[in-house]
Amino acid sequence: MFLLKLLSRNAFRHRVRTLLTILGITVAILAFGLLQTVVSAWYAGVNASSSARLISRNAVSLVFSMPIAYQERIRRIEGVSGVSYANWFGGVYITEKNFFPNFAIEPNSYLALYPEFILTPEHKRAFLLDRKGCVIGKKLAERFGWKVGDSIPLKGTIFPGNWEFVVRGIYTGAEKSTDESQFFFHWAYLNETLKKTIARRADQVGVYIIGLKNPQAAAEVSLAVDATFKNSLAETFTETEKAFQLSFVSMTEAIVVAIRIVSFVVIIIIMVVVANTMAMTARERIGEYAIFKAMGFQTHHIAGMVFGESLFITATGGCIGILLTFPVAQKFGEVMGNFFPVFQVARSTLYMDLVFCLIVGVVAGIFPTWRAARITIADGLRRIG
Repeated sequence: MFLLKLLSRNAFRHRVRTLLTILGITVAILAFGLLQTVVSAWYAGVNASSSARLISRNAVSLVFSMPIAYQERIRRIEGVSGVSYANWFGGVYITEKNFFPNFAIEPNSYLALYPEFILTPEHKRAFLLDRKGCVIGKKLAERFGWKVGDSIPLKGTIFPGNWEFVVRGIYTGAEKSTDESQFFFHWAYLNETLKKTIARRADQVGVYIIGLKNPQAAAEVSLAVDATFKNSLAETFTETEKAFQLSFVSMTEAIVVAIRIVSFVVIIIIMVVVANTMAMTARERIGEYAIFKAMGFQTHHIAGMVFGESLFITATGGCIGILLTFPVAQKFGEVMGNFFPVFQVARSTLYMDLVFCLIVGVVAGIFPTWRAARITIADGLRRIG
């Protein structure tokens, strides 16, 4: 306790300089934490992927569909526990600014393959019985103020027309990483309408979701699925759900790399600032250190004071920065919820914050500590006055 009080008194001898240094560290740690959280949010879909699911799409491109008849053939493949399908709908609610993911799904099999989407039995039953019913995520409901029973109009883009849906359920996520901003409705409703309007696009699905009996057999099952439809009019490309999600992230990999680089540059800059502060402090107190030595203090006492002060300043700024990361991240997530439906500060980010605080304190204090420890009594006293 006495040591902490001593370090605090020394650190705040020049209050303005120390406070500005602490503020710089706080801003740097806060910026680093937010940037790393943005990167984590970018990979949220990848991290939430299940190893027990495969995604099969058209081998040419995701924009091309596959026949609904593939479902039963996939189901008969060894190692498959269940099959479902979905279409990206791309509907717009009022204006394009109100973007959210919306899918046409086969309800029973889809919900069975995605247990992380939790629906109450009443909501699930109501959804299954209503062909025009839909289920929405909790965050999506909060965003627009929707509740069960509300009528939701969507303007079709990929599938032209005005579509009406009724909210029959609101799902919650089993984990914090579960996306609660999605919109699901009956594929059968979409298909029936297409048969009346654009018959050539009916009985087609965008992707098949394949459940595995054994996640270790993912490669074998993927090859078996693709071999089944080889040389057909719609060949398939099957991969793990994680690989499927990564294919989207890879399109913006350059942005992710740039964000990572900027986050580390921020830490390097604040390291230079703290090192400069400690160098100035050590230079101003050379005479004091000489007097301490003349009084009998050893080299390690002097080194401890200088090094401890560096760690004290960085630890103070770092702790404030870490504490501010949570409310700022929450506010940022609310504002940018359209782009980052899952925006949570990861535990690994906090560990990195702590490690970098320690590194900055150690590196910034090395040279001033070495200089103060090496000063002789004569040289130090010569600088007084």
